[in-house]
Amino acid sequence: MSKRAILIVLDSVGIGELPDAAEFTDAGANTLGHIHERHPLTIPNMSRLGIGHIQGSTLPKCPGTPEGAFGKCMEVTHAKDTTCGHWEMAGLIQKTAFKTFPNGFPKALMEEFEAKIGRGTLGNEVASGTEIIERLGDEHVRTGKPIVYTSADSVFQVAASEEVIPLQELYRICEIAREMLQGEYLVGRVIARPFVKKDGHYVRTENRKDYAIPPFEDTILDGLHNQGLPVVAVGKIEDIFCHRGIDIVDHTKNNETGVAATERFIKEGTGSFIFTNLVDFDTLYGHRRDVEGYAKALERFDEQLPDILSLMGPEDILFITADHGCDPTHHGTDHTREHIPLLVTGAPVKAGVDLGVRKSFADIAATIYDYLTGTPWHAGTSFLKDILK
Repeated sequence: MSKRAILIVLDSVGIGELPDAAEFTDAGANTLGHIHERHPLTIPNMSRLGIGHIQGSTLPKCPGTPEGAFGKCMEVTHAKDTTCGHWEMAGLIQKTAFKTFPNGFPKALMEEFEAKIGRGTLGNEVASGTEIIERLGDEHVRTGKPIVYTSADSVFQVAASEEVIPLQELYRICEIAREMLQGEYLVGRVIARPFVKKDGHYVRTENRKDYAIPPFEDTILDGLHNQGLPVVAVGKIEDIFCHRGIDIVDHTKNNETGVAATERFIKEGTGSFIFTNLVDFDTLYGHRRDVEGYAKALERFDEQLPDILSLMGPEDILFITADHGCDPTHHGTDHTREHIPLLVTGAPVKAGVDLGVRKSFADIAATIYDYLTGTPWHAGTSFLKDILK
C-alpha cells in the first residue's frame, strides 16, 4: 500500500476574520461561528477531530483529546476568491491578486464583447447571481441578451436561460469572454451561469462551467504529476487549475456526488493525491445567505465523514479545509476574508496535535508534498513532522 493524501475543501467554510478583513469590508466575519450561533451545529465527527479546539473557534470542544490534528490557516494572497484560495493551498502564492471590477466592466470592453458575440448584454454590475436573474430574467427572455455580472471576486459571469441561449452557445460566449479578459482586464474566472424557470421563478441549474486561467507557476499538482504520482480531481478542481497536473477527473456538480466520488476513489485505491471541492456550501447557502441550509449541509457532511474514514488505508491521510469564507450572516452576498479551518486525520496521524495558526494556506501543500515525495515544496512550511506518529 503506497502513501496517499486526500484533501477535501468545504467550499467557503471559513472560521473567523483574517487580520486584514476590514480592508475587504469583512471585519467580524465568521462563517462557522455565526452559523453555529443561529443554528447550533450537530457535527460530532468533526468535533472529535478537534474543530472546536481550533484557536478562536466558538464551536464546542469535544471531551478529552481530539482524535486528529487541528488548526487554521491565514491567506497570504491578498484576495478572497476560489482560484487564489485553491492555488495557495496547492503551493502557489500570488504576489498580485486578480483584478476586480466593483463598478462593472469598462464600456469599451463590453462593446467589443457584444460585437463579438453578436448580442447586446444586460446588467454589467456587481450583483448576487440569484437576485440578478430574478430581476432581469424576463427582459433576458424577451430580448435574448445574456446577463453579465461580477462580484467582489475576480469573475466575469454570464447568465442565460437554457431555453433562450442553448448551453453550447452560452459556453461559446464565455470562451470569447475568456479570450478577451487578459492583460489589463485579467480576471480569475469566467463563469457560465445557466438557469431555467421553475414554479414562476428563475433558478440556476447545475450546468455551470468555469473558465479559469492556467496557474502562473507550478503547483504541487504539477510536481506530483511530473513524478508519476497520479492526481485525482473531484468537482470543480479541474477548472480551477485549468486541467494542469491532473490525471483523473470526476467533475461532480454537488456535495452528494462529490463525496460519493471521493469515497469511490479511496475504496478503489486510485491516485496518490485526491483533491475534492464540495461546492454546495458556497453556491447554495453562503451566497444565498441561507444559514439553515448551510448548517444542514455541514451536518450532512459530518454524517458522511465516518464512511470516508472507514475506507482509508493504513497510509492514507485526510486533510479537511476550506478556501475562503462566505458568512451567511454578513452584509452583501460575497465571500468573506477569513482563516480556513484545518483538520488532519488518518492512521499515520497523531491525536491531539494543535497546529496553531498557520501563516499560509501553502502549508497544506508543503505537508502533502513532503508526505508523498519526501522532499520540500518551495512555498509554505510543512507540518508533517508534527503530525506523524
